[in-house]
Amino acid sequence: MILLLGGEKGGSGKSCLAQNLAVWIKARGGDVLLLDADPQGTTADWAAERNDQGDLPPIPVVQAHGNIRQTLLDLRDRYRQIVVDAGGADSEALRSAMTVATHMLIPFRPKRRDLKTLPKVENLARLAIAVNPDLTIRAVITQCPALPSQVQRILDAKDACRSFDIIPLNAITTARNVYDDADEDGCSVLESGSDPRAKEEIESLATELWGTTKWA
Repeated sequence: MILLLGGEKGGSGKSCLAQNLAVWIKARGGDVLLLDADPQGTTADWAAERNDQGDLPPIPVVQAHGNIRQTLLDLRDRYRQIVVDAGGADSEALRSAMTVATHMLIPFRPKRRDLKTLPKVENLARLAIAVNPDLTIRAVITQCPALPSQVQRILDAKDACRSFDIIPLNAITTARNVYDDADEDGCSVLESGSDPRAKEEIESLATELWGTTKWA
């Protein structure tokens, strides 16, 4: 399983989701590797902080940029699951990873500047499916406002994704400080224990992506 987190817009939570989903897989007995293909190195920094903590289950992380297709082909012989953080830009790393990934998750905040990238994302998805027909592509609406009055904004964002043939997950994430706090501490919201609702969000998202997949 190769999960690719990518898209056309930065700041939508790709690194956060990559880290949390890798921890989720690890907790279920997975043999998971994180590949940080984002030049900003957010996930690599997270992994360094995690190692410094000393009491958290280790998750191996490597960095690679440019054409990472062959890198992923080599790594999938050594790890059963790979989570790729490709960052928020149309890059060579993103496009090359799309040719070998089994799953791609594209985060969008329910904001116009994120949703305006949908035409470009749709084009990327179409190109990827042409060479990798087994690729499963899903959108996820992230950093949503928790106020009940904002529910329509979230529903509209999902409708926008569907209009470009990108199926959104039912699961969402909301704007919670615990995501940033966990990132800074090198852990996951699944491990911090400070906000059970954030934990439920990640678990719902992962379950919707993979159902009853056995990881061990």
